Amino acid sequence: MKIHFIGIGGIGVSALSQYFLIKGSKVTGSDLFSSEIINTLKKKGVRIKIGRHKKENIKKDTDLVIYSPAVPSDNPEVLQAKAYKIKTLSYPRALGLLTKQYFTIAVSGTHGKSTVTAMIALILIKAGFDPTVILGTKLKEFNNSNCRVGNSKYLVIEADEWGASFLNYWPKIIVLTNIEREHLDFYKNLSRILKTYRNYIMHLDENGVLIANKNDENITKLLKDKKLSRNIFYFSLKNEAKIRIRKVLKIPGNHNVSNALAALKLARILKVPDKISFKALSQYKGAWRRFEEKNIKIKNKNYKIISDYGHHPTEIKVTLKAAREKYPQRKIWCIFQPHQYQRTYYLFNDFVKVFRESGVDKVIITDIFDVFGREEKKITKRVSSENLAKKINKNKVIYLPKNKIIDHLKENLRGKEVIIIMGAGDIYELIV
Repeated sequence: MKIHFIGIGGIGVSALSQYFLIKGSKVTGSDLFSSEIINTLKKKGVRIKIGRHKKENIKKDTDLVIYSPAVPSDNPEVLQAKAYKIKTLSYPRALGLLTKQYFTIAVSGTHGKSTVTAMIALILIKAGFDPTVILGTKLKEFNNSNCRVGNSKYLVIEADEWGASFLNYWPKIIVLTNIEREHLDFYKNLSRILKTYRNYIMHLDENGVLIANKNDENITKLLKDKKLSRNIFYFSLKNEAKIRIRKVLKIPGNHNVSNALAALKLARILKVPDKISFKALSQYKGAWRRFEEKNIKIKNKNYKIISDYGHHPTEIKVTLKAAREKYPQRKIWCIFQPHQYQRTYYLFNDFVKVFRESGVDKVIITDIFDVFGREEKKITKRVSSENLAKKINKNKVIYLPKNKIIDHLKENLRGKEVIIIMGAGDIYELIV
């Protein structure tokens, strides 16, 4: 089977492309920009065209075209595929078809999806379940891949809520981490977010299982709906297992204790012995760009670098708190790249509040990462990183273009500072 992926560099699309590659399909792809992920795919034999999408990238003998949800309907490759009468599917629809073929465990929520999915996957692997895993980040345990193809009936996926993507999925078990105001460019308000989650939970059949965070007020509010009565199991930070989990986890933060409790609850439902679960959790090394720690040298001085994907105010808050708890005596700098103009605009006051209260010693905010195909011009003119930096605190926070950050670090770091590089865009490339 010949499959072409449009927007193959996306974290979810790239995982699915690897699934089909491992299953024996011939895979090609295209993307506007090269990246670390694309270079990895090329090394695995995937032919990828970089730059402006062209209809010539679609060959007549292609069997299936799968495209990123960020790809507009008038994309020339999509149009050419339809002209050739090639079957075309969005990434969520393609993944949705897979969920019907497996016993699917879907991890959903505003935060923590990648970490919980990874933890569940590693527990099930150690327990001999041999799952297939489609992940929104790369794992060291998967040889720095975001996909694992197993030989059992089990599929573990990260089920994203953006654009209501998860309404394409039909899981047997849903793990729900938390619900917050996010993706307001699509949802507009919390009420619509809750309504969409409600519809998603209704995808569970009468034997389906919902694992939910008892500490989340929006989940509590949602599950008061009697029509959502299912086989509901709760995990909670008030659970006695949190003390044991805190002792074995190598990754910091109360939010990761909660993530581990979610994975443990799932394991217990599948009758995995706690001994296996705790061993897997104790060996978890963390995921790519989730509080990923490195040691580097700048002007012959050693620095601790933490690369983190956090881009929502709540994610920033818990990550900076975890860093302060782990390094109480060190000066902490945060280099933040806002992700998407619309998120920055809708959550502007939340970003201001979280950085004002962060407790870090210095914050550098660089230009907003423009997400192609998801921005509104009227919004891009209303918000900027310069304005965000000024609003927070001019003495503690500065704005710098990305190309000036390294020089600023060289001139101002004094040694032993902890540097957090944060954002969902390309800021991680600053110091690779």
